[in-house]
Amino acid sequence: MIETGAAEVAARQARIVAIAQGAGSVSVEALATTLGVTPQTIRKDLTQLERRALITRVHGGAMAMSGTNTLAYAERREIAAGAKSAIGAAAAALVGDGGSLFINIGTTTEAIARHLVDRRRLMVITNNLNVVDILADRPGIEVIAAGGRVRPSDRAVVGAIAMDFIRGFKVDIALIGASAIGADGDFLDFDVDEVHVSRTIIQNARKVILAVDSSKFDRPAPVRIGSLKEIDWLVTDRLPDALRGVCREAGVQVVETGG
Repeated sequence: MIETGAAEVAARQARIVAIAQGAGSVSVEALATTLGVTPQTIRKDLTQLERRALITRVHGGAMAMSGTNTLAYAERREIAAGAKSAIGAAAAALVGDGGSLFINIGTTTEAIARHLVDRRRLMVITNNLNVVDILADRPGIEVIAAGGRVRPSDRAVVGAIAMDFIRGFKVDIALIGASAIGADGDFLDFDVDEVHVSRTIIQNARKVILAVDSSKFDRPAPVRIGSLKEIDWLVTDRLPDALRGVCREAGVQVVETGG
């Protein structure tokens, strides 16, 4: 199998890390079958990923690193990119003209922002400088960027200053993402600072849309953002059957894009 370039390698390795994080561990043979490459290519990938401290090699495969999510933000954009675009369109369809929004950090929330570019009379408050880049020059959208410490890895504005800034608003809708959703309906992340900002956003919005792709379900992450009981809409490509009852009990409206 011939490698077609660095972008393909980066996308495949990002998928390997995501698969390992979702399952806890994975075998070389299973990865080769899933990704359509040779076991030798997978072994090379695993060696490179271990050198970058993204996975731990074990006999016959690899295990996810525990504790933190170190996958590069640019690589995370490549994971389920098609699903994220569809989710972005579906979530954006829930937002009418003339409202106010929070948008937090995340590759899925960026996908939502790309589907908001032609809206009118929107106020968007965000701690995501990538969203600022997407929306700041659109004539129908007023963009307000949160102040505070900028995290270099993903251009998120986090910390106490950002939280105080967000508390100065009460918006119609918060558009948020998460790194994981447990079978109990808790949604989670890897970074404490990011979670504190997300919680502040939820507390200062009248309605909340949680947008996640299906790779985020029933995977491990250490820091709790909140419960589905705090969410009004869950937008995803495919909802596991085990979570349908949880959403129903919590009164969450589910939007599935399919795929």
